[in-house]
Amino acid sequence: MTRVKNISTLLLLTISLLAFPTTADAQRKKIIELPDTTPLFNGIEVSAELVGIGMMQLGDYGQYEGALRINLKDRYFPVVELGYGKCDYEDKVTNIIYKTNAPYGKVGIDFNVLKNKHDIYRLYIGARYAYTSYKVDFSCPNITDAYWGSTADWSMHDMKCSYHWAEVLFGTQVKLWGPFELGWSLRYRKRISYSEGDYSKSWYVPGYGKSGKTNIMATFHVIFAI
Repeated sequence: MTRVKNISTLLLLTISLLAFPTTADAQRKKIIELPDTTPLFNGIEVSAELVGIGMMQLGDYGQYEGALRINLKDRYFPVVELGYGKCDYEDKVTNIIYKTNAPYGKVGIDFNVLKNKHDIYRLYIGARYAYTSYKVDFSCPNITDAYWGSTADWSMHDMKCSYHWAEVLFGTQVKLWGPFELGWSLRYRKRISYSEGDYSKSWYVPGYGKSGKTNIMATFHVIFAI
């Protein structure tokens, strides 16, 4: 009996020793996992988009665009983007000239998906709703009448148009020095509803790019965080 009692005591002691590290680990985890003390409002970011400016300088169309984004707990970023798009395009084959310029606006939110939300790098997914109302000028010189064989100039001025679209984006951001940061994004745009007038189709839509059901656009932002 004494031997059985000693064996039972030894087993109980072994079980207690095995359970102790688990209890200690749980206590350590409770100490490490401190509550999130990041304030709800954690600053604002003002940015300028540079790809659209480059397109404006090097091609027939582009846009100037700026953004204001609010930092909520380094995780959620409501954003407003405002811009001004411009196009002056001439088709070298048909000689059709297309001109438009108008402001546009976007509202949406970005979500920082990195586990360490306080890192100097951020990885985003986001969404936007966008709208623009614009007027288009078309002109085409020397159109030949198929029946009479004569030529004439054709033009249409201030044709009213509008576009509603949605954007889904994937982007990154990195802190450089002090309040200065850089950001990149790839955006998939899908047209929701639109009106392109009664006589022709838009070639370019301010803020959207070339008209169509969808398009994909890259952006590059210089950011000042306050």
